[in-house]
Amino acid sequence: MKELRYLSLCGMLGYGYKPVSLENAFAEKLDFIGVDAGSTDPGPYYLGSGKSFVKELQMKRDLALVLKRALEKKIPLIIGSAGGSGARPHTDRVVKVLQEIAAEQQLKFKAAVIYSDLEKSFLEKMAAEGRISPCGGAPEFDADSIPRICNPVAQFGTGPIIEALQTGADVIVSGRCCDTAVFAAFPIMKGFPAGLALHAAKIAECGALCARPAGANDSLVVTLREDSFTVAPPDPERKCTPDSVAAHSLYEQPDPYCFYEPEGMIDMRNSSFEQTSPRGVTVRGTLLRPAEKETLKLEGAAFCGFRSITIAGLRDPNAIANLDAIEEGVRKAVAISIKNITEEYSLRFLRYGVDAVGGRLEAPAAIPPREAALVIEAIAPTQDLADTAISLARSSALHQQFPNRKSTAGNLAFPFSPSDFKGGEVYEFALYHLLDMEGVELEFKPVIMEIC
Repeated sequence: MKELRYLSLCGMLGYGYKPVSLENAFAEKLDFIGVDAGSTDPGPYYLGSGKSFVKELQMKRDLALVLKRALEKKIPLIIGSAGGSGARPHTDRVVKVLQEIAAEQQLKFKAAVIYSDLEKSFLEKMAAEGRISPCGGAPEFDADSIPRICNPVAQFGTGPIIEALQTGADVIVSGRCCDTAVFAAFPIMKGFPAGLALHAAKIAECGALCARPAGANDSLVVTLREDSFTVAPPDPERKCTPDSVAAHSLYEQPDPYCFYEPEGMIDMRNSSFEQTSPRGVTVRGTLLRPAEKETLKLEGAAFCGFRSITIAGLRDPNAIANLDAIEEGVRKAVAISIKNITEEYSLRFLRYGVDAVGGRLEAPAAIPPREAALVIEAIAPTQDLADTAISLARSSALHQQFPNRKSTAGNLAFPFSPSDFKGGEVYEFALYHLLDMEGVELEFKPVIMEIC
């Protein structure tokens, strides 16, 4: 192949896209359609709980519009990090949605499903061999956390998706994988330069987010050649510009000249971005520097307990100026009141309008804000204990003494009744690490399913 053309359906399966974008994309030949369906951005809860942060009705809407068209034209459809986090329950949820669409639209097709789940016994062995190291700013891996880890997965690259494509499947449903793998696997399989294929994939995985106006809720068309690639939104109301495409090449990356994938370093030092059509930009010069050492990113969320929260507003300038004193008093009061019930709990105070987002990294404002919102979170081993802790914290904060307090009434204004909310299960990332793959045999074989 001298050239291939593919469609990124949208920035995340379930985020939606314009039907006109789909129509325009299908006006010319497509070699495959890809859509990323997952991310760790929403935090560890979804991986740990096995639930999806995008609802099934949203996923169904996006797939129902494109599936029949893709099957009729024999265009492979690749879904990556299925169901949000890519573990078995998430992946099976996407398969279920495909089965529903097939039944409703009277479709029959072959799907290759790639599960990326890991056995805890495997993690124990790898940890004992010292093969698990931190990824980015993660702490050293604590092997004692393994029993609490739920749904551990490996985030693989293009290899397993290429193997699934080689089965001739109509639809690939991949568990947790790199976002770029969804869009780079087919081109690399066809012999296109990996550097260009991975750079194009980096831009394509977020749909029209690289266009103006930006939006992950729309489509992008990529045309890949041996020496370049062009990106253009099929929505006539959007356009790509050299600065918008170059900027998106830096998306979620700390280095402006490169980014890293399992295949190696994608070197953008000599990349150029040129407006070659009214709405399209062509990129040249990107290279792949192959990885010297094979590693695999691992993800897993550990169960921590149950959450309950309360939300309140403050207007009293003295109360806002003395939130530290209020928090200290609440902590002491709760510790005394809950001692005979449990000592296994934690409290967190978030002061929106003061320092809830940035923390206490900056000096307090010279003039306190006119209003502030206080969010108090309690975490405990059971939901009932978390509810008890938050109830005690809320009542204590409501009447807590502080310097220069004049009123004996409440400190807080509650926007809701009841004021306390059950947050359910709480998870934290315990596994966000790299696995040294030298000498390790670990395969992610596609499972072939007939869906009708």
